[in-house]
Amino acid sequence: MSVASAAFRPCVVIPCYNHGATMAAVLARLQPFELPCIIVDDGSLLETEQQLAQLTGVTVIRLETNSGKGEAVITGLKAASKAGFTHAVQLDADGQHCIEDVPRFLDEARTHPESLISGTPHYDESVPKSRLYGRYVTHVWVWIETLSLSLKDSMCGFRVYPLPATLAIVAQHRPGKRMDFDTEIMVRLYWAGTNSRFIRTRVIYPPDGVSHFDALHDNLRISWMHTRLFFGMLPRIPMLLARRRQPAHWAQVPERKGLAGMRLMLTIYQRLGRRAFNALLYPVVAWMWLTGRTQREASQQWLARVRQQAERQQITLPEGLNSYRHFLRFGDAMLNKIAAWRGDIVWGRDIEFAPGSHEVLQPQAGQGKLILAAHLGDIEASRALAQVESGLIINALVFTDHAQRFRQIIEEIAPQAGVNLLPVSHIGPETAMLLQEKLDAGEWVAIVGDRIAVNPQRGGERRVCWSPFMGSPAPFPQGPFILAAALRCPVILMMVLHEQGKLRIHAEAFANPLLLPRATRAQALQETIDNYARRLEVYALRSPLDWFNFYDFWQLPPEKEPGC
Repeated sequence: MSVASAAFRPCVVIPCYNHGATMAAVLARLQPFELPCIIVDDGSLLETEQQLAQLTGVTVIRLETNSGKGEAVITGLKAASKAGFTHAVQLDADGQHCIEDVPRFLDEARTHPESLISGTPHYDESVPKSRLYGRYVTHVWVWIETLSLSLKDSMCGFRVYPLPATLAIVAQHRPGKRMDFDTEIMVRLYWAGTNSRFIRTRVIYPPDGVSHFDALHDNLRISWMHTRLFFGMLPRIPMLLARRRQPAHWAQVPERKGLAGMRLMLTIYQRLGRRAFNALLYPVVAWMWLTGRTQREASQQWLARVRQQAERQQITLPEGLNSYRHFLRFGDAMLNKIAAWRGDIVWGRDIEFAPGSHEVLQPQAGQGKLILAAHLGDIEASRALAQVESGLIINALVFTDHAQRFRQIIEEIAPQAGVNLLPVSHIGPETAMLLQEKLDAGEWVAIVGDRIAVNPQRGGERRVCWSPFMGSPAPFPQGPFILAAALRCPVILMMVLHEQGKLRIHAEAFANPLLLPRATRAQALQETIDNYARRLEVYALRSPLDWFNFYDFWQLPPEKEPGC
């Protein structure tokens, strides 16, 4: 079983209009891949309706009137999403696509689950010259509309759609219903930040094939579509130009400058207290919000995902969710790190245990434990309080190539904050040996399981498992979980959330120990990370503003130019 399969559930969607005679052959070619298939009958004549009714092992949805290819595809995508699928392979019903390439398309989609995977046609002599040359007109317009050459072909109907991103576009900007659909949905996905990746595939025009392309009306529709897209592109020019710069992984984003400003803010806190600090925090965060476009957009996208997932699960969210307040919460959490180390956070007044958590966190003589955390909430505050209140030593594994400025200031104001930090550039055997020494001494170790660190010593190697999180597959690092299994100690999942005006420590037993049997290692690792992602989502929905991953969490950093 692929380690990504738990979060990757593809199906096939085929729009059909009077192609009943070819459908059985198309399904026969699909049969070896054992994919669920949804056929949308776009108001076909009686003969095709009867032929489709004889098919077994497929889902047939009938539109009473012919509404166009685009409408049929949208209907199929909605049905696929409702049935729990994450991706849909779109194929034409006339057999012109090389169905044998489906595994190649799915492998690419599995590796890049947030991208649109589309074919780049390799034609034989059967292609009508008018259709072949006419495509180049659309290619040029698409390059103008995206200010990019990365969309190599926007008209091929052989593609794999990431369903959440695609249906979000459909809900917000209803694309064309007929032959203009394929191009418009690709351009609008690009505008929304979804990359397209292309696979060369053979496309034929069967001699007895039935084409529904109306030279007059469909060309008029396509011309009107390009007009809409062109004028839609104009206000997006700054965003599209910025998009051409490669997005960086979180560990590669340079830390924002402003060392003197941060030092001033924290000096004010030292001398005038938290109230004065909070009064200044509003304008400072407003400036950071206005000038930090990448982080602001990541915050807005995160909150949009939270709202969608809460609606799906019928969960009531806290009031006042917006990206400015998200930034404010992050600033407040930064101060909490220092306040905790200075002893300014008072137990009961500022922080407390969630029900049942205190019992889980009870230390046992001579036995160390591993805390599995995330960039969610004020985990640093609990580390400080553990030492201040009870003498328990919690060592934090940190990647020290990032946020050097902020750490420098923290250690100037609270020197003890740098104690028991275990700096690493990657997780390897030497890391496990160091942590084992700490555990054997009865100390605890804290590690986060949500961020993927690029390992410069290994050329940026990334070992990840994709797991469902907030409605879409997200990449999670394997390293922390492999490390936890190697240490063979009790593992506790812990989050410190800001709830009802104070910090609340949530702790639950995660594994004791975490086991990854050699015979089923890949499956056990996937199930472990799936469990972590599920619990992380539960806590994130409790306190969405505590999410401190201000980047596109659902994308791996690009390895090359998008679309290459």
